[in-house]
Amino acid sequence: MSEISAKLKEAGLKITLPRVKILEILESNQGQHASAEDIYKMLMERGEEIGVATIYRVLTQCEQAGLVTRLQFEGDRSVFEIRVDDHHDHIVCVRCGHVEEFNDEVIEKRQQEVASEAGFTIEDHSMVLYGLCENCQNTPEV
Repeated sequence: MSEISAKLKEAGLKITLPRVKILEILESNQGQHASAEDIYKMLMERGEEIGVATIYRVLTQCEQAGLVTRLQFEGDRSVFEIRVDDHHDHIVCVRCGHVEEFNDEVIEKRQQEVASEAGFTIEDHSMVLYGLCENCQNTPEV
């Protein structure tokens, strides 16, 4: 049994071809963030015919089962990534939508200090920085 099949079974989901193929796409692009439409294009390039509606349905099921994380940045475009145990934050290009992950221990420590000073204990958090990626900085806006 493949690792993906084992994860699906452990999450209580049936092992179906669309689920396996979609999770394979996300795992092979780990560290990247893909929309349902991006996943559809990648599947089509591989000769797999899975409709966008099925992709959305599978992603929602996998999100509910804790296998993937849905991220929604400005612009209401949802992207997905395989859920990982290590915490990371994101920086998003406001022009092209490119997303990079980062982890900075100094920032994490400071967030804990700020929460503590306010009398809070952090249970979860999300930090998203917005800017222009290197490619967009070097390309004139049309």
